[in-house]
Formats: sequence, structure tokens, C-alpha cells
Amino acid sequence: MQVIMSSSLHSLPWSAQTLVSNFNSPLELKQAHAHLIKTKTPLSLIPPSRIASVCALSHLDFSYAHRLLAHFHQRQIVVWNSCLKTLAESDSPFDAILLFRRLREFDVVPDSFTCAFVLKACTALLDDKNGKIIHGVVEKFGFQWNMVLQNMILNFYGLCGEMSTARLVFDKMPQRDVVSWNVMITHLVKSGDFEGAYGFFSRMPERNVRSWTMMISACVHCGKPKEGVQLFMEMEKIGVQVNEVTVVAVLSACADLGALELGMRIHEYSKRSGFGGNVRVLNTLIDMYVKCGCLEEARRVFEEMEERTIVSWSAMIQGLAIHGHAQEALRVFSMMIEMGVMPNGVTFIGLLHACSHMGLVNEGRRFFSCMTRDYEIIPEIEHYGCMVDLYSRAGLLQEAHEFIMNMPIKPNGVVWGALLGGCKVHKNIELAEEATRHLAQLDPLNDGYYIVLSNIYAEAERWEDASRVRKLMKNRGVKKKPGCSSIMVDGVIHEFVAGDDSHSQANEISDMWEKLLDYMKLRGYKPDTSVVLLDVEEKEKEKFLYGHSEKLALCFGLINTPPGSVIRIMKNLRVCEDCHAAFKLISAIVNREIVVRDRNRFHCFKDGACSCQDFW
Repeated sequence: MQVIMSSSLHSLPWSAQTLVSNFNSPLELKQAHAHLIKTKTPLSLIPPSRIASVCALSHLDFSYAHRLLAHFHQRQIVVWNSCLKTLAESDSPFDAILLFRRLREFDVVPDSFTCAFVLKACTALLDDKNGKIIHGVVEKFGFQWNMVLQNMILNFYGLCGEMSTARLVFDKMPQRDVVSWNVMITHLVKSGDFEGAYGFFSRMPERNVRSWTMMISACVHCGKPKEGVQLFMEMEKIGVQVNEVTVVAVLSACADLGALELGMRIHEYSKRSGFGGNVRVLNTLIDMYVKCGCLEEARRVFEEMEERTIVSWSAMIQGLAIHGHAQEALRVFSMMIEMGVMPNGVTFIGLLHACSHMGLVNEGRRFFSCMTRDYEIIPEIEHYGCMVDLYSRAGLLQEAHEFIMNMPIKPNGVVWGALLGGCKVHKNIELAEEATRHLAQLDPLNDGYYIVLSNIYAEAERWEDASRVRKLMKNRGVKKKPGCSSIMVDGVIHEFVAGDDSHSQANEISDMWEKLLDYMKLRGYKPDTSVVLLDVEEKEKEKFLYGHSEKLALCFGLINTPPGSVIRIMKNLRVCEDCHAAFKLISAIVNREIVVRDRNRFHCFKDGACSCQDFW
């Protein structure tokens, strides 16, 4: 048939051949049609898909095309489906919906492909009204058996935020495959329903690598990295082959947990599996090593990268900043600019952090100014927060306050909190009270702000005011978050809460602390009980100090790790002044490097010193 058609087409003059096969408008189509009638040439020489494409978007032209296509042996819907697919994937997917309406007006019977293409257009537009119409067509024409269509419908409702409808569709599906379950899990996670997503995951009759990876990623994003690592262990145990996306998810969990041993094992696995050159994996490795306090390994990964993205550079700059290596962070930035890589907002957050922690006020001002001037990056709330932190740490509290007052966007709790932190260090009660008034409105349940103000009053011996703040916390239902520290030993994470003596090695931990305390006192250590704001005897205050969670974790680490090995501790709150001073002494006494990641930054204690210029 194709040979006959080609032969007939070549028998026409060249101009007629061009007209018949390359018309670009309904008018040119009609001219070609007229020529074929006049020369008694078969209509089948006209490409049917081209008829559909030039006539799809006009009602009158569609009617003409519909009549013309009736002369072809090919089913009309097959021709129109090709056109629907093109429109659905174009920049104007609504045209696919308009064409579908015309098909229904002219009683062209759809098939499952028709529904799939139009549903794709509805999904792109998040058009729930027309999407529901297509869902109705699927039900009416009995396409429920089509698994691809059913999964598309699930995805459509999920993207439109109609999870209750998606659940109904899922429950009524005559059969489901692993994609059906994955779609439901994906959208439950996106909607913030972690428990619902995990419920679906646990009921899955079969899981593929995507199922496991999605759930691990969900754990990380929902602040449950420990559960994410446990899922990975289970996945590994049953022999599911991981991919690059899984590696990224697990490394992110390791970063949040400080699980260096597992992170290093995943690093080795990625090399063996051919993921070693994957930029996203390498970027996550930099982040993992930085957050696990292993800056040298982060440097090594960064330096060995064949290709670096702005994410790579920004991660390295941020890592150097939070580890107290401000000058090196600035050198890396200069190198990045020399190589023609344009910075982004995240890059400048890292630079401003570096300047803030090392007191580089002028450099910080310069970076903040050049963001907009040189790179057309509009500062966001995080950048303003960094600048307030920079001024506050440097003791420029009035300048920090003026900066807040002149901000073009409304300051948030982080901004006022940075000023409050500076007020504590530099003992400015008036500005501390103003900052706290704003914080009470912006973040009324954050215990940290009340405690800082109470501390400021206590240090100024304004005991009645300190007591008033504590009573205010109680009246507002604000509870002090307990200090919690974790340490990983032999692949197991051990957690300690301040004052907790329930650990199986509690007696050994207590004995270890007493020994360390004797050595520390010989080196001039005096407990800084000013950080304990309880109206109790001095001895009781010391007892509270000695029970701080990071001290318990450190003693546990000294007991259970080989001599000379690095001890890495994660803490949910800021390290207090007393622990900071004690850890410096202990690092020299036991000849160990002690790395502590607190809420704000890293502290690397070694040979009696800390890598940070200041402890807060």
C-alpha cells in the first residue's frame, strides 16, 4: 500500500507533491484536497496526522477534517490521539482539552490513549475540573482495567492536593502494581502525612528500589533520620540494589545523625557501584562529611571532583565557615569567582556565616553589598539574619538594631534571636528586652529566648526579673527543651539526656567523669555555675552542670572507643560555657580530638584549644 501511495505521489508535479504532503494551514489543505479531486488522485495521499494537526484548533476546520478523515481506512481516534499527544506535551496543554471537547461533540469514541493524553494535559495544568471529567470518561468506557491510566489518575488527584479522592480511587482499583503504591506514598509525603505514607509502605505486597528510597527520603525530610537509616539497613538486609538516589537519601540521613561510619561505608559503596562521579552524590558527600565534623574528608571529596557545580562550591564554603575556617572559606570563594562560577544566595549565606563567626565585620558588609550590586541577588531573610548576627557578635548592637529597623522585609524570630544572643554576651538588657517582646509574638513557644533573657537578668543579679521570666514561661505553657547529645559507637547511636542516669553504663560514666574532674581541677578548672539558673546551693548547681548531656556522651565515648580515636558528639542545643571550657581541658588531658556539633556550629577541641574563635 505504501509503495502504491508513494508511486502515485511521485506521479504528481513537484508543486502538487509539496502541496499534498507539506500543507501548513486549513486553506492549503483545502487547495490540496481540491487538486486531488480534480486530478482524480486518491485522498489517501494526504497524511491524516497532518490533517488533524492543522485543523484541530478551529471549530469549522475541525468539522471539515472530521468529514475528510471519514474517507480513510484508519480509525479516526488513532489520528486524533497523535494530535492530542503533541498538544498535551506542548507549551499550551489546554489545547489538548479543547480538542477533546470537539471530539466528544462529534461523537468520536475515545480510547484509553485518548484519556491518557488529555489527563496528562490536565495534570500539567492542575485542572481538577477537566481532570474529573476524564476520570468519568474512564469509568464510563470501562477503562478501569488499564493500570497506566489508573496510576495517572492517582497522580493527578495527588498533585491537585485531593488525597481523600486519591485514596478512594486507590481503594476501588481492581488491581494495583508497585507504581500505584509508590504514587500514594509520594503524595502523602508531599502533603506532610508521614504516618500515612509509612502505613502504605508497610502494607505494600512488593517494594522496588523507588519505594525504599522514597521512604528513606521522607524520614530525612520529616526529621526522622534515625528511622531512615534503619530502613536502609533493612533494605540492605533483603538484598535490594540501591541506586544513586538511594545513596543521596541515606547520606543525608547520615549527615543529620552524624553517622560517620555508615556514611563512609556508603561512600565506598558508591565508588564500587559506579556512582563515584555522580555530582549529586559527591555534593551530598561533602555535606555529610562536613556535618559529621570530618572537614578533611569533605575537602578531599571536593578537590577530587572532576566537575563542580555551584552546590559543590557553596557546600564547601558553608562547611569551612561552620568549622571556623573563615579565611579559607573566603579563599575558596575567590577561587570560585576566578573559575567563572556565579554565586547564588546559598553561597552568600556561607560567606556571611564565615564573617560572623570570625568577627570579620567589614568583609561581611562588603559581601552583603556586592550580592545585589555585582550579582543581582536579592537578599532574603537568611542573609539579613546573618548580618544581624555579624553585628551582634561583634558588639555592634545599636548598628544591629538599626539594621533590623531598616530591613525591607519583616524580621523573623531568627533575626531578633541573633540580636538577643548578642545582648547576652555584651550584657545589654534594654535591647534584650525589646528583642524578647518581638520574639514573644513571633515565636511564643520557643523556650530558648525566655531562657536567654532570664540568664541576662540573672547575670545582672536582677533575680526578681529572672524569676518573672520563668513564671511567664510556665503561664504560657512553654517548657524547657532538655539537652540531648548522641554519639555513634560501632554503628550504634547512643543518646544521652541531661541528668539521665538510666544508661546501662551509668556507673562507669560517673567514675570516668570523677577522674576527669580531678585532672581538670589540677589544671585550674572551676565549674561555671552561672549557667545554672536554679535557686539552689552551689554544690547542687555543680551537680546539674556535671550532668549535661554532652559530658555524659563524652565519658561514654572515652570508655568505649580506642585510645587516640576522634570522638564525635551531636547536641540539639548550644554548648554551654562550662562544657566548652571543660572540653578544651579534657582534649589535652586524654590527648584526643573531640568534635561537637551543636545547634549553631562545630567545635573541634584539640590540644586544649577549640577551633572556634568564640564558643557561641
